[in-house]
Amino acid sequence: MASVLEPSLEGLEEELTCSICLCLFSSPVTIPCGHNFCSSCLELTWAGLSGSFSCPQCRTTFKSRPQLQKNTVLCKVVEQLQGRSGAGKQEEEEEEEEAAAGRGVEEAPIFCDSCLQAPAVQTCLTCTASFCAEHLRPHQDSPAFRAHQLCPPLRDLQQRKCQKHDKLFEFFCSQHGSCICSLCLLEHKLCHTSPLEVAKTNAELVLKKKLVELHNQSERTAQLITRVKTNQNQAAETASRKRDLIRTEFSEIKALIEEKENNTLKVIADEEKKVCNKFDYVCGILGNKKKEIQSLTDQIEMALTEGDDVLFLKRATALQRTSTKDAYVPTIEMDQNLMHSTYQAAINLKDIVKQSVPQCKERKKVETNPPPVKAKPAPAAAASKTAGKKAHKVLQQAQGTSQVEANTKEKKKAPKVAPTTGTPSATAAVSNKELMESFMKKPREELLQYAANITLDFNTAHNKVVLSDKYTKMAVSDTPMSYGYHPQRFMDCPQVLGFQCFKRGIHYWEVEMQQNNFCGIGICYGSMDRQGPESRLGRNSSSWCIEWFNSKISSWHDDVEKCLPNVKATKIGVLLHCEGGFVLFLAVGEKHNVIYKFKSQFTEALYPAFWLFSSGTVLSLSAMKQ
Repeated sequence: MASVLEPSLEGLEEELTCSICLCLFSSPVTIPCGHNFCSSCLELTWAGLSGSFSCPQCRTTFKSRPQLQKNTVLCKVVEQLQGRSGAGKQEEEEEEEEAAAGRGVEEAPIFCDSCLQAPAVQTCLTCTASFCAEHLRPHQDSPAFRAHQLCPPLRDLQQRKCQKHDKLFEFFCSQHGSCICSLCLLEHKLCHTSPLEVAKTNAELVLKKKLVELHNQSERTAQLITRVKTNQNQAAETASRKRDLIRTEFSEIKALIEEKENNTLKVIADEEKKVCNKFDYVCGILGNKKKEIQSLTDQIEMALTEGDDVLFLKRATALQRTSTKDAYVPTIEMDQNLMHSTYQAAINLKDIVKQSVPQCKERKKVETNPPPVKAKPAPAAAASKTAGKKAHKVLQQAQGTSQVEANTKEKKKAPKVAPTTGTPSATAAVSNKELMESFMKKPREELLQYAANITLDFNTAHNKVVLSDKYTKMAVSDTPMSYGYHPQRFMDCPQVLGFQCFKRGIHYWEVEMQQNNFCGIGICYGSMDRQGPESRLGRNSSSWCIEWFNSKISSWHDDVEKCLPNVKATKIGVLLHCEGGFVLFLAVGEKHNVIYKFKSQFTEALYPAFWLFSSGTVLSLSAMKQ
């Protein structure tokens, strides 16, 4: 019989397809026009409508929402057709029904399988049918149905049956994780099986135990979070305390250095005062000598006007006997040994400070990769060795001048040797020189391809430097500005740096001198001093600049000045070639536009730098179009 039905069911597969989802009916329902649809599909189609409910197939309109009733016969036909495709499709349909239930779709009520009208009140698992109160009476009254198992109304009873033996599931196989019937026990005789009620109880216990474990894990995780936050706060507090201690230590270091500076300057000031007092004393003596000479000159002139010969001869005789000595100026000089030793002490202190920073970095590297353990020298020997090194270094510095002179003499005496060709240093020098000359010949239009838009760094501006026009214009104010403290701010000279820094490549920018040519334009390292006499542009080895004092123009580097020819240009171009090791200062708009060129091997990142001398001086950075 089954072989006869299967071809007929295959022919009805198109008729058993929902016209909305184009799949086999799932919980099919019938509407008044006679068409059938999946319950979930129809619910989704009519969702959100308050009126004008129409059939999706024939477009028949209903005044009110029709009462949907499950088509039990059609549902059984679909179940028989689905039974041929195996358990895979049933599982997919179950997932679709669960998804539909999760979306809030209302399920149709379960109707009595006898009358197909009244809602079912009980389901008989033995009969695999649901019954209303009227048709359930035989199960309640007749002794023949007392052994039948009743339960609350259930739908899709076929899913509770074994597809292979058409019997209800009574056992659960824990090894395969599936429900089985009594006839399947033979196939699962080697598996651990138990009745459904026992399996359910065991599964509930396992899930409850797992729930307790998850709760404990959640509490442990919360405790760990609290512990981590506590450790984080402790780490932050420790870092804050260390920062305060470090600031205190550096404040003491700065105070010691300032005290050393004040004492050193006081020595110079005392020596200056001593020498100046000597000069004042000599000037006083010379002044008295000048008055004495003037008095004798007046007396001689008066004697020459005397007409009486006798009186004239008397005065002349007396004046001839008066003699004056030439003015004598003793040699007054400052104690050069004192001046040199004081300056050398400052240099030694600077060298010690400079050497301490790289030594800290080297110590970190040594701690990361410790060398093989060696025998430590005795403390006295180590101390003497350190003292010897310092003494040797001081002697080398003291003898530096004599060694340079000796080397110079030896070079003069040494015979001249023809230079070797093809050396890398010579080749590099020639190429750098040619490169610089090529840039000196380039017109401004070609230099603009290296244009860099410069803005001024507020944190470096001196308190008398006023910035405006989006940090592209600088001027000098008569009254100091209330800028906050910043370690990069210039304290003594009215200067400011550009915000951009350059370590590689070629860069070009232009500066316009709008008023009062008392200014300087240049470049510097970021490590340049921010206070003291060496913090001025060009007065140290870390900066290069051109200065204007009205008509006087000069270049400055490492505290060495060189006077330059006067140019009348008000716009200055700066070309920096980091790899080439040179910077050009150009007069924009003039024929011979190179004002000056510096050559150096730049070892740090370079910043545009500007110096303004007096009020009224205004410099502006030109907006460059690349």
